[in-house]
Amino acid sequence: MQHAQFDPTARRQLAVTAVEAKTRRDLTWQQIADAAGLSVAFVTAAVLGQHPLPETSARAVAELLGLDDDAALLLQTIPTRGSLDGGIPTDPTIYRFHEMLQVYGTTLKALIHEQFGDGIISAINFKLDVKKVADPEGGERAVITLDGKYLPTKPF
Repeated sequence: MQHAQFDPTARRQLAVTAVEAKTRRDLTWQQIADAAGLSVAFVTAAVLGQHPLPETSARAVAELLGLDDDAALLLQTIPTRGSLDGGIPTDPTIYRFHEMLQVYGTTLKALIHEQFGDGIISAINFKLDVKKVADPEGGERAVITLDGKYLPTKPF
């Protein structure tokens, strides 16, 4: 049976504990995802309190991180999503995403609506990928792919 959280406190505390265990055990997010048998983006979001994990994945992650049965059970609950407090983010990496949406949000909206019509891009039926690639001008570039199912608005 699926269970849902109504208060993000327990999942946030579990996220803190899990990240501490990840650090102590010198694990990567990819190693944790490999144990779970799911994508690195999904598992990272789940461990950070944004998705439930299937039972087998939750148990594998808990075992790898040295967490108890209660933590494995909590990893399976549907969270109250949203990892950022209100206001403008102060973490520089997260702030840059906020800045990107401030600059390009209306452009993305205009292009999506022109191509698809009135609707939204799902953050539930969604895939995320992050890759590091060489920059031809020197250094490195981050390629971030956000791949969400388009859901049209339906009149009723």
